[in-house]
Amino acid sequence: MATIYQWSAHHLWRRSQIFSDLLGITGSLCLCISKIVGLYETIFVGRFLYGFTAGLAINIYVQYLGEISPHNLRGFINTSAPIFVTSGKLFGQLVGLREVLGTATLWPWMLSLCGFAQLLQLIVMNFYPETPPYLILVKKDQDRCIKAMRRIWGPGDYQSEMKEILSVQEMYKKSKSMTVMELVRDPSQRWQLYVLIVITVTLQMSGISAIFYYARSIFLTAGLPPEKIPYISLGMGSFELMAVILSSVTTGRCRRKVLLLGSYGCMAMMLAGLTVTLTLSGWASWMPYFSAVLVFFFIFFYGLGPGTLTVAVIIEISNHTSRAAVFVIIGGLNWIGLYVIGMVFPYVEAVLGHYCFLIFFGNLVASGTFLFFFLPETKGKTIQQIATDFNRWNFKNKKCQQPIEFSTSL
Repeated sequence: MATIYQWSAHHLWRRSQIFSDLLGITGSLCLCISKIVGLYETIFVGRFLYGFTAGLAINIYVQYLGEISPHNLRGFINTSAPIFVTSGKLFGQLVGLREVLGTATLWPWMLSLCGFAQLLQLIVMNFYPETPPYLILVKKDQDRCIKAMRRIWGPGDYQSEMKEILSVQEMYKKSKSMTVMELVRDPSQRWQLYVLIVITVTLQMSGISAIFYYARSIFLTAGLPPEKIPYISLGMGSFELMAVILSSVTTGRCRRKVLLLGSYGCMAMMLAGLTVTLTLSGWASWMPYFSAVLVFFFIFFYGLGPGTLTVAVIIEISNHTSRAAVFVIIGGLNWIGLYVIGMVFPYVEAVLGHYCFLIFFGNLVASGTFLFFFLPETKGKTIQQIATDFNRWNFKNKKCQQPIEFSTSL
């Protein structure tokens, strides 16, 4: 997987996505025919291919869109991946209802729906150009670069954009894409890597998985009928999508650090309040309903902050030569985190009960404190300026040459 990530980042973006789509379509076919052939192994194969495709495709997506987006839309586009991920989760909850495809006869079609979207993308991707930076930095073809800019961004001369890309051409000739080990050993990237690891781990250790796991118990305690809970979960997904869209719209106007740390703080307060209300749930009849409200607000602040901004901040503080290795690391941490929490949390919850939320509360407070001191504001800054901010910690005020890079979102 790591090798494919780096190939997708530094070889051909479009072909990498086509390869991912083919894997997804194969997985969809396996799930679709699983009931017909009567072999549960086909479900395992299909789910494996789905997981592989998801891990590969989301990294290709954010890097490809980040390089073809115009400056005035880069902030929004960097946060568009969480919009589609959240929309996908909401769509899955919708089609999983018994009134739709969540039945004993239709579930193979429900599981194979992703294949139709990937088939459509496979057709459309044939008309997508390579990214302008790739065409000029790797292919050394200015004419194709200009044509790609006009095709993606519309009519224009784009001389300033060309000058910006050409300004890194000499640097790119003298440097090569970093491997994971080179990134880990590079002193000029040390604190960037620390920050990336912290915000990635915090995304998984924020408590969002625990909230979704515990939500059913909270709603049952509140006296909601069990048959209505799937619809409440649909409301939770809608609430998260609304927050993600709001964050994407406001990202270009608000400072990243303020929005991210503010969301951490609000999420921590929701977890603390949820622990209290669950402890006192028997003291008053309205307390379980208050717990349900806290769950919805926790999901809202998650979508407003880490659920949307984590990817945007990662793109903005990683330069062109290190970005592939960065996505290898954060991709690995994300999927390992999902697996560990999925396997371990039920046992932790069985031992600690609702006090398990205090673990995530402590993580949010610790991560927020760390990022308050070591994460510079990235809004409106170039990679060069952000690298200079990090060099206060990387080199302890020693002078270091940093490459000029593309400007980040405004």
